[in-house]
Amino acid sequence: MDYEIKGDNLQILEVDMDAGDSMYTESGGMAWMSENVEMDTDSHGGLMKGVERMFSGESLFMTTYSSKKDGESIAFTQEFPGKIVHKDLTGDESIIAQRDAFMCAASSVDLDIHLRKKLGAGLFGGEGFIMQQVSGPGDTFFELSGEIVERELKSGETMKVDPGHIGLYETSVDMDITRVKGVKNMFFGGEGLFLATLTGPGKIWLQSMPLMNLAARLSPYLSSGE
Repeated sequence: MDYEIKGDNLQILEVDMDAGDSMYTESGGMAWMSENVEMDTDSHGGLMKGVERMFSGESLFMTTYSSKKDGESIAFTQEFPGKIVHKDLTGDESIIAQRDAFMCAASSVDLDIHLRKKLGAGLFGGEGFIMQQVSGPGDTFFELSGEIVERELKSGETMKVDPGHIGLYETSVDMDITRVKGVKNMFFGGEGLFLATLTGPGKIWLQSMPLMNLAARLSPYLSSGE
């Protein structure tokens, strides 16, 4: 299975498939495909698994696309301006993603919910208590909003991040929520009361344009009808 990511800020993922290759995505996630690719829609793991996925921002039903011949192709497109991130997960490797970041993956990849261990991270993290945990083996693709910055945190190295800017992080990274210091900073700094603290070792992917921020900016124009 080969792939190519095309475009700039509204990217297209095109995957070349051989006979027997298969990928799955949320219902409605496919853009176009060649003649000999077959689709099959189900709850992908059972009804309860589908219900759990809904809490992490995905659809109840997932669609699997399987190639019956060599040289077939399928394309997936982004739902918002941003970047597509590829991760080739090994058999025992997992990654944590923001809600609704999963785009598509090889059928061998498992998509599950991830509950933040600490209640504070869930209540004040800005992206909700439930995230996504994606486990290998197989090629996995995520769609993140805006531009992407990748950082490799050393053991014990910490970075404080507005929670909405967190796209992905490896499971070796510890995430917690810390309160902004100083009354003036808390109420007039514009960053809210809490920041996410990411502590290494491990890799993190940060996104420049959280969808919540974009929605907040557009909301006055949408409500006024302009």
